[in-house]
Amino acid sequence: MTAISLGPSPARRDALTRRIRLLVTATITYNVIEAIVAISAGTVASSTALVGFGLDSVIEVSSAAAVAWQFSAHDHAVREAREKTTLRIIAVSFFALAVYVSLDAARSLAGTAEADRSIPGIVLAALSLAIMPFLSAAQRRAGHELGSASAVADSKQTLLCTYLSAVLLLGLVANATLGWSWADPIAALVIAAVAVKEGRDAWRGDGCCAAPPATAGVPLLQTEGGCGCRPGCACCGPVQETDR
Repeated sequence: MTAISLGPSPARRDALTRRIRLLVTATITYNVIEAIVAISAGTVASSTALVGFGLDSVIEVSSAAAVAWQFSAHDHAVREAREKTTLRIIAVSFFALAVYVSLDAARSLAGTAEADRSIPGIVLAALSLAIMPFLSAAQRRAGHELGSASAVADSKQTLLCTYLSAVLLLGLVANATLGWSWADPIAALVIAAVAVKEGRDAWRGDGCCAAPPATAGVPLLQTEGGCGCRPGCACCGPVQETDR
């Protein structure tokens, strides 16, 4: 039959909470630096893509700050009470990013902006592409195990930043070497569509099924990833069946 779990123990929950706080702090710190460098380099090179990437970093900071606010509470019940508000902030961040990226891509496709090549921008995009997947994966695992929809949603925001880094890198390299100015805005429109989907999921709280307190005695399905979820939860994958 299906294995059940009461969720993480209080000690494990506290450890996961501390881990998420650390990861969110690292995300905020990196994105502040990233925003400053990207906007500065974009202004110098007249690159709307680089400036847009910097603004995405600002949005990422707002999302991570919302999660930091939620997990700043030491009481588990208070953190759960803040979950919905945090998800709303993250969802709005996704929507704002989608709107900006779409408008910026349309402007680039219309040929209203000619950007110079930017070596600092290429280095920054490559660095972000190397760092962001690890931050996203670590926070997603902790959020899954803790059953926090907001932590999972914020990890998706970080993962989206990874995709934007790849798009930016390809666009900057193509512009610098081949003169393919159309490649970046086309890919950016795909990213915008993904952002809308993720924003919608965050608004509805579909990122992960929030686990109840371990003391509540409410059985949860135990999945392969170790996440305690209710049937149909989208965050944890298929339920594993075990024989008696």
